[in-house]
Amino acid sequence: MISWHDIIIISQWFFLIYFLAINSCYLMLNIFSTLYVRSYMPGKTLEELPQIYSGLELPISILVPAYNEEKSIASSIQSMLQLNYPLFEIIVINDESTDGTLRELIEKFSLVPFPEAYRAHLKTAAILGIYCSTRHPNLRVIDKRNGGKADALNAGINAARYPLFCAVDADSVLQRTSLQRIVRPFLEDHRVVAAGGTIRVGNGCKISGGFLQEIRLPSNPLALLQVVEYLRAFLFGRLGWSYIGGLLIISGAFGLFRKETVIAVGGYHIDTVGEDMELVLRIHRVLRKNKKAYRMVFLPDPVAWTEVPEDFRSLMNQRARWQRGLSESLIGNIGLLFSRNGGAPGWIAFPFMILFEWLGPVIEVSGYILMITLYWLGLLSVTAFLVFIFAAIGLSLLASFSSLLLEEVSFHMYKRPRHLALIMVTVIIENFGFRQLNSIWRLYGLIQWMVYRKRNWGAMKRKEHWEKG
Repeated sequence: MISWHDIIIISQWFFLIYFLAINSCYLMLNIFSTLYVRSYMPGKTLEELPQIYSGLELPISILVPAYNEEKSIASSIQSMLQLNYPLFEIIVINDESTDGTLRELIEKFSLVPFPEAYRAHLKTAAILGIYCSTRHPNLRVIDKRNGGKADALNAGINAARYPLFCAVDADSVLQRTSLQRIVRPFLEDHRVVAAGGTIRVGNGCKISGGFLQEIRLPSNPLALLQVVEYLRAFLFGRLGWSYIGGLLIISGAFGLFRKETVIAVGGYHIDTVGEDMELVLRIHRVLRKNKKAYRMVFLPDPVAWTEVPEDFRSLMNQRARWQRGLSESLIGNIGLLFSRNGGAPGWIAFPFMILFEWLGPVIEVSGYILMITLYWLGLLSVTAFLVFIFAAIGLSLLASFSSLLLEEVSFHMYKRPRHLALIMVTVIIENFGFRQLNSIWRLYGLIQWMVYRKRNWGAMKRKEHWEKG
């Protein structure tokens, strides 16, 4: 007969081992990221030479799905029109916005109706009209019935003229060289079917003429905390997974895909809020099942700057939505898990996602509640409690500081000493309260997924300063 004392001891060891395991994995990813950057930086230096791929770049269709983006759409499109790339087109897909998004586009870019042949490779909601800019021949706008972000992207794929398409959020601002950098893997290796770029927090930055003029840290505390999150997620999370060939996420805010591959696997699925991750997982699953040679990569220096939530409700809804999307993506592509030809995606990355990202909120929240309760009741020694805190928070702090160090020695975006000092302080604050709150929000999203809440675009409050700088 197992006693309550035995159950308490087993629980202590379980949560201790879990937190040690997850943070050890993060530290290992950090090591892989460092190795990746060391091999990547020499090529990056050569890439700084002017027109290194001049005349060889593959043409790109930039797809910009938009729903109620009146405040930011003109600035974002203006920045994309000025990208330093020889041949590209921009296709904005207005998903029946209820604000002045379409009107803003028509006025700012002199749009007129355009009778274009539209090939429906992928089924979408009805197309209401197609517009072409009289001032920018490479800009078109598709107006369609509301079908969600995934449906809008499928409509953009149908209209795309070029072999590669770049999915970009309507509130994103790209750096001028972003396309040149993100297309590089496609030029070096014909097996590459998808590449992801880095997303950085643009709140507080100075934007002028549709371009980033000065990098600043946000004054809003919530946005500042997310600067640390994004550094950690992209600079050691996705870099590490890319290094071992297990990349499962390419952000919907900035990713480049081979169009024929996406059409072959059925395009974006409209029955998920995590359409970006679901597509990447499905590409892995289908191509590995068919024993096709392919690669997916992440690049640290093609950058898109985006506005992040600055209020608790928007941030909570965003994190809950991400967790629902993760749940739908993993369950919908469970066939990749431990599949015969699964490789790193099916045998390493997928189990990691299930254990530490999908089930993580349940285990983490339960662990904090149980360990704090046991300590408060005197059933857990001070030594055991401190060991738990070290495993749950101390190692996480180490991983965060390692990401910051990697950022400073490689890309050094935040050049002012006070900015670096503020980020270091934020790293500490973020691990004591905010990460735990984020776990609660993710748990809420997991519960939402279980009870099947209605899916939507996930609207966020926009700030005027994002456009004006």
